[in-house]
Amino acid sequence: MVAATAGAQNITAAGATFPYPIYNKWFTEYNHEHPNVKINYQSIGSGGGIRQVSDGTVDFGASDGPMNDEQLSSAKVKVMHVPTVLGAVVPVYNLPGVSKPLNFSGDVIADIYLGKITKWNDARIVRDNPGVNLPGSSILPVYRSDGSGTTYIFTDYLSKISSEWAGRVGKNTSVKWPTGIGQKGNEGVAGMVRQSPNSFGYVELIYALSNHMEYGAVKNAAGKFLQGSPAGVTAAAAAAAKTMPADYRVSITNAPGATSYPISSFTWLLIPTHFNDASKGVAVKGFLAWMLEHGESEATSMGYAPLPVQVQTMVKRTITTIK
Repeated sequence: MVAATAGAQNITAAGATFPYPIYNKWFTEYNHEHPNVKINYQSIGSGGGIRQVSDGTVDFGASDGPMNDEQLSSAKVKVMHVPTVLGAVVPVYNLPGVSKPLNFSGDVIADIYLGKITKWNDARIVRDNPGVNLPGSSILPVYRSDGSGTTYIFTDYLSKISSEWAGRVGKNTSVKWPTGIGQKGNEGVAGMVRQSPNSFGYVELIYALSNHMEYGAVKNAAGKFLQGSPAGVTAAAAAAAKTMPADYRVSITNAPGATSYPISSFTWLLIPTHFNDASKGVAVKGFLAWMLEHGESEATSMGYAPLPVQVQTMVKRTITTIK
């Protein structure tokens, strides 16, 4: 265990909304146990987290989409990726009169956002949902307007499923959406879908659960329709855990296996490898050690999946290199 610093430390951080519920819990708990360390986290989206840590305006960032080589090389500080938990991105919808979970194939989701499927009773949605009386109303697609790791995970998945999506839109924290309406944050998308009949969107699982929203099952690589769950995310991470690269930048969308949920991802803290204020570096290392020892056990109850044991062991070694 890394010892806490003697002096008070106010640490600033910003980034992903995807893990915000569990980060908020962790940072609060850590402060209760270590009153001299306060971590102030702004849930502004992964794009903002990458930008602010790269500019050196926060002590660390957070993202659900790993920084690319160009972003890493142009950052003012050298940054390492530290995985924290895993989560699921789920399709949410507001369809009056339909209360059972709907099934969605990946190519159908892509074509909703490409503007090619526009009605709820489209033959391809009907095919995946036998026995469900789907209305002929128009679908309102809702997407993230801000730089978003949730969008990165979602578009990474769609790029693997749909060659047209890969060619026309691609994967990124921000993309040019062919149709729909944009909202800021997982909170914004959840709010818009909740208040808009016939809408369709995508959010991190905990936002669907906490807002009591309907969320669909997605067809995985084995052809099974699965709803997002910590167990499905854990299954998707199993193969990656055995071959995890040293920098932790890995995609687990559309992972093989009958029990793997297809829109799953690690989420990362973006930690400078060197802190100009050495005492801040010690405080951040202390938090990361606590996260592995205590925080991971809280993941499942909040709709996330804990890091696989092999990855936790790697991260313990990685955080010792922070200066």
